[in-house]
Amino acid sequence: MQDINPSLKNFLEISYDRLEEMNLQANEKQQTGDPKALEEEYRLYLQKEKSIKAITLCFTDIEGRFHMLDYDKKYLLESDSNLTFDGSSIRGFTALSESDLRLEIDWSSIVYLPSDIFGGGKIVMFASVLNRDRSSYESDFRSQLKLYVQKLQEKEDIKVYSAPETEGFLVEGVGAEQSFDEDIGFKLISTGGYYHSLPLDRLRRFIDASAEAQRAMGFGNEKDHPEVAPSQFELNFGYTEVVRACDQIQLYKLVCRQVANNMGMTATFLPKPIAGINGSGMHTNISLAKDGRNIFYQKDGVDGLSPLAWDFILKMLNHAPEICLVLNSSVNAYRRLDPHFEAPNQIKVSPVDRGSMIRIPAGNEKTARIEIRSVAPDANPYLALYTVLKTGLEGKKLTRPRGTRERLRFLPGTIYDAIRLFKTSEFVTKILGQNQQKYLAFKEMVADRSPKELGSKVKTSEIVYHHEITNQVLWNNF
Repeated sequence: MQDINPSLKNFLEISYDRLEEMNLQANEKQQTGDPKALEEEYRLYLQKEKSIKAITLCFTDIEGRFHMLDYDKKYLLESDSNLTFDGSSIRGFTALSESDLRLEIDWSSIVYLPSDIFGGGKIVMFASVLNRDRSSYESDFRSQLKLYVQKLQEKEDIKVYSAPETEGFLVEGVGAEQSFDEDIGFKLISTGGYYHSLPLDRLRRFIDASAEAQRAMGFGNEKDHPEVAPSQFELNFGYTEVVRACDQIQLYKLVCRQVANNMGMTATFLPKPIAGINGSGMHTNISLAKDGRNIFYQKDGVDGLSPLAWDFILKMLNHAPEICLVLNSSVNAYRRLDPHFEAPNQIKVSPVDRGSMIRIPAGNEKTARIEIRSVAPDANPYLALYTVLKTGLEGKKLTRPRGTRERLRFLPGTIYDAIRLFKTSEFVTKILGQNQQKYLAFKEMVADRSPKELGSKVKTSEIVYHHEITNQVLWNNF
């Protein structure tokens, strides 16, 4: 229905330049400010700013779906100590018999929004999911990751930094994933790649619009470009604290989907939506810092890395097969791990070989890091980084008896192999607890609805039952 009298409305709409200033200031406060003081500051701002109508609270379920609830501003300010929702309606959360869960606002996570993407009069904040007794809910991995990095900082004065490189595809039509037909497949909007996309074609206009919105949201954009495959894109943003990096992944995907929808297209983060061309990854860069110093760096270390960084790498390599289901969480993800298309499916580390699951980018004392290339763009970022950190810091190192030759190992080739290794892993049980069985149950349900052999054709079942795509209608059609 068309708005017949828009002049009656006075919702907050802020220019992109001003939004960027506000969000960059909020980022700085998030890193250095006192949480209680920030809550007071933002409460006062919301009370004074009359043109804000609603606050969008965000959280992520165990599989990685992004959920948003809009709260009336006045109601939220009066009732924020008792915000509840029905956890049984969220796949991967509570059972019907224990449905009530609470939301606790992370006031430091505020993001001021471009109104042409999100609508006027709204801001976004992230929330922690709590049990009825206000304890941290075990399947909310944003909370679990946040608690883990807080303990690292308190006990060892270690901070964790990360930056993702999340790729996606732009395809024809709105809702192209939900209406996917394997006999037709997705229709690419461009056959260009890195160097063949024209400045004002639809791919470039989509990239420009998405990058402008993210820049205004304080992402600290670095480069925005088409990727190797036709209709593929990647928008890179700055290195930051690990929980905020995960928040940005979720907002990045949301912005891209909304911009594409506004343009009559679909932005998809399926790892391999089209057979025969390169898939999409979420190369995950990570490093640790202490006393303001990058402790993954050592000038005279092998490939410029410290013993701590190499220890981290060897633990990741040792446990790679067991944790693969977390980093590659869908049936479709295993199409991407195909060695014919620059796939990072080799369980090894290399500064140059892009077929390695871990790469060591060229760096210095500021930029030294490791890049985990095997992470798929549909992984739950909080669960993935939580698992990576736990593995790199608490796992067992890969060792080889002296004199033996290294045998090249590969990541699982199908979700069924990944499920089997995940299911029987004592290490996964140790780091995930009862979440292992909960997560496993959802992965098995999707796998059971798909053929055991991937074959050369992308199947309808691996798309419509995908955790980022399925809904009640699709799921109950099976």
